[in-house]
Amino acid sequence: MATAKDYGLGSFTFPRGWFMVADAEQLADRPLSVRFFGQDLVLYRGESGKPYMVSAYCPHMRTHIGKSTASFMAQRGDQVQGESIRCPYHAWRFGPDGKCNHIPYSDSIPAGAKLEAFPVVERYNAIFHWHDPEGQEPDYPLPDISEWDDPQYVRWHFDDLGPIDIHQLEVIDNICDIQHLHPVHASHQSYFENVISGHRIWQLMGGKHEMLGVDADITEFNTFYTGPGILISKFFGDMASMMFICHTPIDDGSIHAWHATLTRIAERVPTDEDIAAARAYQKLSRDGLAQDFEIWANKESCLRPMQMPRDGNFLKVRTWYRQFYNSRADIADILERCEGRYVIPGMPDAAGGNARAEIISAPI
Repeated sequence: MATAKDYGLGSFTFPRGWFMVADAEQLADRPLSVRFFGQDLVLYRGESGKPYMVSAYCPHMRTHIGKSTASFMAQRGDQVQGESIRCPYHAWRFGPDGKCNHIPYSDSIPAGAKLEAFPVVERYNAIFHWHDPEGQEPDYPLPDISEWDDPQYVRWHFDDLGPIDIHQLEVIDNICDIQHLHPVHASHQSYFENVISGHRIWQLMGGKHEMLGVDADITEFNTFYTGPGILISKFFGDMASMMFICHTPIDDGSIHAWHATLTRIAERVPTDEDIAAARAYQKLSRDGLAQDFEIWANKESCLRPMQMPRDGNFLKVRTWYRQFYNSRADIADILERCEGRYVIPGMPDAAGGNARAEIISAPI
C-alpha cells in the first residue's frame, strides 16, 4: 500500500494525535502485545488497575517481553508484579517508567537497561495514547462524551475490526464522499455539507435509507473526526445513538480499527430487553461499516482522486489531514487553505437540520 510520503502528507511518517491502542476489556493481568506506529509494543495493567504501555524488546537480549506463553513465568502468570513487568527470558523487571528496577542475579543495574515508556489514558472502555513525532504534550483533548455517564444509555463493548492494509487517509476520505452512500449503503441524502475547523472536520447530512422503505423518516447525522484517528457519529432518528470508530496506524500503509455504538432505547434505565436491542443495533451499525471495509480491502491506493463536481471535496479534506503530519508551526498555514463550509452543487446544506444545530455543542 501507499505510504505517507506517496500521498505527500508532510514530514512525519505517522500523524500526531490521540489514538486507541487497545480495548480496555482485553487488558488484564497478563501482557498484551500490539504493534502501532511501526513499533512493537506491550500493554499491561498493574496491580493498581492502571494501564501501562512500553516498548516490546528487553535491552538485555532483545527478547519480546509480551510474546511468551510457554515459559514457566508466563504460565504461572508472574510477569506483572506490582506496577512492573518482567521479561520472560531472564526475569529482568521494568517499572512503568520503563527503567529496569530489578535483576534477580545482579545487585547492579546497567544505566541503559530500560524500555521506552508511552503514557496511556483509559476512557470509554478503551486505552488511548497521544502520539506526537515532536514529543510534545497534547494540543487538543480526548473527546468529551457526556452520554457515557447518562444512565439511560447502554454502554458499548468494542467490535475489534482488526487490521486492514490501507492508509488511513483513504478511510478519512469517507467524511466527504457523498457519492458512495447510495451504491454502498442504499442511502439517499436530502442535504449534505462538510465543515472544517481546527483539528475537527464534520459531515452533516440527512436522508432516507432504501432498505428501511420509501416512507421511512429522514435520519440526520452529525459525524465528525476529532483529530486523525477518532470518529464520532451522532444519529437523530427513532432512538438516540452514537457510533464510535477508531483507527490507528500499524505500519505506514496499514491500520487497526475498532467500532462501537452508545445507544438510548428509551427514556429510562435500560432493561434487559433494551440492552439486547442496543447490542442488535450495534451489529447493524457494524454490518454497515463492513460494507466500506470490503471496498477498502480490495482497492488500489488513490493518490489523486479523479474529482467530479458533485463528488465531495476530497482536496479540502486531504489538506485538513496534512496538519497532523507536519510541525505545529505549519498548522495555521494549512488550516488557512481548508477551513470553512463545503456543500455539494445542487444539494441543500444542513442549515435547517438538527445536525447543524448540534455542531455548536458537539464534543471536541
